[in-house]
Amino acid sequence: MAYLAPISPSLSIFKNPQLTSFHFAFSPPKPLLARPGNQNLRMSTNKTSVVIAATTAPAASEKQKKRYPGESKGFVEEMRFVAMKLHTKEQAKEGEKETKSPEERPVAKWEPTVDGYLRFLVDSKFVYDTLEELQATSPTYAEFKNTGLERSEKLAIDLEWFKEQGYEIPEPTAPGKTYSQYLKDLAEKDPQAFICHFYNIYFAHSAGGRMIGRKVAERILEGRELEFYKWDGELSQLLQNVREKLNKVAQEWTREEKNHCLEETDKSFKYSGEILRLILS
Repeated sequence: MAYLAPISPSLSIFKNPQLTSFHFAFSPPKPLLARPGNQNLRMSTNKTSVVIAATTAPAASEKQKKRYPGESKGFVEEMRFVAMKLHTKEQAKEGEKETKSPEERPVAKWEPTVDGYLRFLVDSKFVYDTLEELQATSPTYAEFKNTGLERSEKLAIDLEWFKEQGYEIPEPTAPGKTYSQYLKDLAEKDPQAFICHFYNIYFAHSAGGRMIGRKVAERILEGRELEFYKWDGELSQLLQNVREKLNKVAQEWTREEKNHCLEETDKSFKYSGEILRLILS
């Protein structure tokens, strides 16, 4: 999830030809010699004729389109750039957001509780259950089935361990239920927005999420590492495989669809932040 509580470029790109010179001649017109790179247009009305020489230099006609931050490396890099801007300076060197809510403070200043952490794990599982069910059953997201990043089974193991220690496992709360329903709605009608959440949930957990898990475990679990923060296989390779899949899917999108995906990042941070805040409840 976008644990470090995960911008919006312009929606259109224009490319204008350049008219670099105009020549007006009146009757009797003199012939205009053609030069390389020039297009000569003649318009005549009775005794008056107008000659317009429009120079379209090859270099001007090939003027490059606007480049979005990270675009040259693929769309995943665009999503990463947008997400990092929504971090605070304390969370990431690229961050631009001001610290406002408790979960945005450095983890070292947190005061987590076991009960709050359990609520966080339960709601997180509820969201991952939703994501992984959609990946398994929807043809639209079949590309992201069994990526190795799935977390539901790992969370089930962790919750069983807490139960064995004598803790009562709570029911999912409003933040998890609300986010789950929102993801279901997006998956059906807005795939670009859904992919934004997919990326931020899984990739953020593999980075900032792991750091948070380690710090919280040191404070309240005597350093125990939960299965939630373990992956079967080399994590860097699993992430690279999914990164390539995301870039491949996004190649079929228009620029407007890509921008729409990027604009969903703020909501991804909002919903994930509400679940993360449970640790401090």
